[in-house]
Parts: sequence; C-alpha cells; structure tokens
Amino acid sequence: MSVRRLAKEQPETFAFSEDTKAKAEWWIKKYPESRRQSAVIPILWLVQKQEGWVSEPSLRAVGELLGMAYIRVLEVATFYTMFMLEPVGTHALVQVCGTTPCALRGANELLAHCKKRLGPKDHRSAD
Repeated sequence: MSVRRLAKEQPETFAFSEDTKAKAEWWIKKYPESRRQSAVIPILWLVQKQEGWVSEPSLRAVGELLGMAYIRVLEVATFYTMFMLEPVGTHALVQVCGTTPCALRGANELLAHCKKRLGPKDHRSAD
C-alpha cells in the first residue's frame, strides 16, 4: 500500500456550508453522545462533496466538530482511499486496485491498458 499524504498547497481556512453543517449535525445525532466520533467518515464525505477534496483545515474543522484530535481525523482520511487528499478533476477519477488478489485477476493488465489509453500515472487533465 502506498503512503497517502496531504497536498503540499493547502487553503488558509475552511468553513462548513449551511447545508453541510446541517447534514453533519444529522449524522452526529445518529450516535450516542459518547460515540459522536463515529460520524467522522460520513462527515468527511460531506466535506469532500462540498469542496471536492479534504484539506488540512477541513480535517481540523471536522476534529473540532466531533471533539477528536486532528491526528485521529487525519488517520481516517489517509487510510480510506475514497477521500481525496488533493484537488482532483471533476469529470473522472480512475483508480486500479493493486492488491495481490486483484493482480491475480488481471489488474496489472488493466493498469497497463489505462496507462496506454490515458497516459502515465497521476495524469491530470487541464481541469
């Protein structure tokens, strides 16, 4: 598994939109007060839907909202590949599984085909 890091360039601040804040509160209420940190994944997902990615200021804001240490939120965001740690394109994101079971089922050939059709690893379009 590769190391996932936050983007080098980060925005100065982050603020929840009214809609995102309301949905986050809804998720928090689904858990007992002592387990409110369990809402971290759905709230990170809401942040990503709002911003297109999760930035360091947004991770800090989620931590404050849930009463979690920043490092715990960062651990979740870097563990799950569904969270984008840097700005990404708006039209497509192509990822190919690189685990042993996937490789045995042809992931390497699929990756080679993607590189041939789309270009080298980390290829990004103008958007």
